[in-house]
Amino acid sequence: MTDLTKKPYNLSSEEITFVRQKVASMNINEKIGQLFFVIGQDEDETDLKEFIQKYQPGGMMYRPDKSSKLQHEIHNVQTESKIPLFISANLEAGGNGLLSDGTWLGRPMQIAATGNSENAYELGNVSGYEAKQVGANMAFSPIVDLDLNFRNPIMNTRTFGSDQKTVIEMADAEIAGLIANQIIPVAKHFPGDGVDERDQHLLSSINSLSADEWMNSYGQIYQHLIANGLPSIMIAHIMQPAWERKLQPGIADEDLRPATTSKLLIEGLLRDKLNFNGLTITDATPMIGYNAILPREEALPTTINAGIDMILFNKNIDEDYQYITNAVNAGTISSQRLDEAVTRIIATKVAQGVMNINNQSATHRLPKLDLKLAEHEKIATRIAKQSVTLVKDRDQLLPITPKKYPKIRLVVLGDTDDGGFKEGGHVSDKFKGKLTEMGFKVSVYDHQNLDFYEVFEGGLQYEKEQFDLALYVANIETASNQTTTRIDWLHLMAADAPWFMRSIPTIFVSTCNPYHLFDVPTVSTYINAYTGNEATIDATLRKMAGQEEFLGQSPVDPFCGHFETKL
Repeated sequence: MTDLTKKPYNLSSEEITFVRQKVASMNINEKIGQLFFVIGQDEDETDLKEFIQKYQPGGMMYRPDKSSKLQHEIHNVQTESKIPLFISANLEAGGNGLLSDGTWLGRPMQIAATGNSENAYELGNVSGYEAKQVGANMAFSPIVDLDLNFRNPIMNTRTFGSDQKTVIEMADAEIAGLIANQIIPVAKHFPGDGVDERDQHLLSSINSLSADEWMNSYGQIYQHLIANGLPSIMIAHIMQPAWERKLQPGIADEDLRPATTSKLLIEGLLRDKLNFNGLTITDATPMIGYNAILPREEALPTTINAGIDMILFNKNIDEDYQYITNAVNAGTISSQRLDEAVTRIIATKVAQGVMNINNQSATHRLPKLDLKLAEHEKIATRIAKQSVTLVKDRDQLLPITPKKYPKIRLVVLGDTDDGGFKEGGHVSDKFKGKLTEMGFKVSVYDHQNLDFYEVFEGGLQYEKEQFDLALYVANIETASNQTTTRIDWLHLMAADAPWFMRSIPTIFVSTCNPYHLFDVPTVSTYINAYTGNEATIDATLRKMAGQEEFLGQSPVDPFCGHFETKL
């Protein structure tokens, strides 16, 4: 039985009695509903009252939308629910993780590049404040993964870097900022992303560290956070074979499981070895990394029996509810295990102020929205000033001035609409506009309408007539469901690649990925900006123009362990 007197609950005897009685009073359908953390519903497409009454979910996770619309929807779902819901979002880089009109403060790696944990506090504080304004009470953050493999396509600038001490320092501060706004932190992605070069959205990726290596890195992070009372952890579709083999010697390879279906990693490692007593939530279960291991009908009950309390998202909500209902009715999920999961859910809601034991529901008013966007933008500006990192300037091309380089060729990579979600949108117009304001004549490389004379016949002299400086900006965002974040040059003769970099001054700026030197190792000048928000673009250009110092320090090895990238 879960000890509710201990961390992270620390409940009084009165509160414990309330939790136990509440769970005992619930019927099977109500208990099963609490296990599900569903996608946030759009009131324009769904009857919210009918949805809540039918499914009685324990939580909703929202994607970004307008703040006024979200506030209204969240108010309605909370009003209709007998038990208040967890309302969460990916508050990873600012309030924009929930609010499309919220602040894009900066990605975690940018925060770490400042070397100042006060900025990590502001990441939690700004994100938490804006999310709280519309009724959220939980954040799927901080990200406490280590970026140990520069080829990993999903973590990258989403992490605080490759050093566990930095991750701990920054995560502590971000958590404090979230808690200051009554937002429940959910650390992710146990047992740890950033080792494999593959994405758990597409397969069950592998944390291949030895048991000792894991304990001295990811294990240190989780031990620290758990000791400090971390209330919840998100469980990933990631394997940790060394610990499964340590806990069950002789386990066959075909029996190894990602953490979301591994009792060894949840009950054995997370709960018994690391002493985590709190709430566990899966990462999104529509991911292939979850569905490729077991049939979904078998996987969902296995997840609950592994010791995980809540299931994030559905492939088909009716099917998924039925799979769990069938497992409960058949005894595959025991009544004791069901009650344990529901107890952790209700106890977390009580401990974190989502439920009030006197009226069983917090007051859900619709306050006047005040996002404090101007104030938060000033914080983003300060972070940008402290974070932009000059990795190398071999030929001393900096500073740039209109007198020194009158004509600039601007080549933006990754600034295309591919049907996917781009957190910050395009940067082409921002860079061009600001460079023009600085007095440069800017020509933007047109990937859609190639100059075939330039590609096949122009040569160096033609290029020199066109521009005095080539500025490359890589806006190739780290995102889910992609196999790589490498540069993909135009397949026609790599026409947009800087073949002239030894003859014409060439500067490379990355707004999303600190590792692009791997693909342009001999470029003279390379800058990591980490985030493509306006504050960071402004800071990058000021620094390039010599108007302020480069202050950022890389939280990872931007040279990717290769000698030629340093030349």
